Amino acid sequence: MPDGLLAIDEVQRAPELVLALKMAVDDDSRPGRFLLTGSANLLRLPAMQDSLAGRAENIDLFGFSQGEIVDVREDFVDRLFAGEIYPEHRSDLSRADYLDRACAGGYPEALLRQPGQRRAAWYDNYVERITQRDAPDVSGLQRLSELPLLLRLLAARNATELVITNVSQEIGIPVRTLGPYLDLLETLFLVQRIPSWSTNLTKRVVTRPKVVLTDTGLTARLLNVSAEGGGVGANPELGGRLLEGFVAGELRRQVGWARENPRLSHFRDHNGAEVDFILETGDGRVAGIEVKARSTVTGRDARWLNLLRDRLGARFVAGVILHTGTSTAPFGDRIIATPIDALWATR
Repeated sequence: MPDGLLAIDEVQRAPELVLALKMAVDDDSRPGRFLLTGSANLLRLPAMQDSLAGRAENIDLFGFSQGEIVDVREDFVDRLFAGEIYPEHRSDLSRADYLDRACAGGYPEALLRQPGQRRAAWYDNYVERITQRDAPDVSGLQRLSELPLLLRLLAARNATELVITNVSQEIGIPVRTLGPYLDLLETLFLVQRIPSWSTNLTKRVVTRPKVVLTDTGLTARLLNVSAEGGGVGANPELGGRLLEGFVAGELRRQVGWARENPRLSHFRDHNGAEVDFILETGDGRVAGIEVKARSTVTGRDARWLNLLRDRLGARFVAGVILHTGTSTAPFGDRIIATPIDALWATR
């Protein structure tokens, strides 16, 4: 084989190539000789004859982050664990501005189109192509025609706990067979399950994951809702879930390149304590993040972050309440409320 890089696109359509690639790598283990790309997670494909364990590195590429859109490198996660969240940060953005960004999403092709009919058509075509062409390429499931409905049901539950029995009842797929369909949507990079944070904080932790679509523009289109439709005068609850999913997407991207390399999870117990997102490093340090779709924050909004801080002690490095207001304010020891765009702010 000649020197240089060989790129193979949409490799999920030719899984038989993997054994040949394994042999080539075993014969010549120099890194950087092959680049495999595709619209499905190669390591999760049932037809894959080998995992390439020890021979390949997996890099997930999601849609553009907000920092990539505005050409800044985000380091919110690393600053969070370093205790360097900007206490003087102010924002010119409003709730409506954040919803505009959430409904635009991060797919480059969608962002090139104006909001409205043209962008909506791109999302509609994307769902059709990926469920009617890519899904059959990587799965032998019998009810693939139900995938668009399943996606809409999950979009309606975006950033909430995944209750399998409720989804099963609505779509008419038995609980015992619904799992592979959810796995397929993850394999196609359409949804992500954010696991429950397990700790000795309490024995009454809810163990269900949250389900989040990987792109809030896709979420908005599946629900046929615009930024105005998620406003306080229309459907504020839906707007709040869109914004929480929007924050989840930004955190997920930053976790991928952060030096700290924390794990992303969520926390809720049966006593009502709940933190939208938990970041935990390998050495046990923990940061908590709450998302509020309001421009004002009260002490009550910090109560569960206070609980984490008091019970974790020195392990708790920071708590942040992200909101749609304009200013930053302290809410006690190691807890701060700041505008959502602190996620991609440079100062």
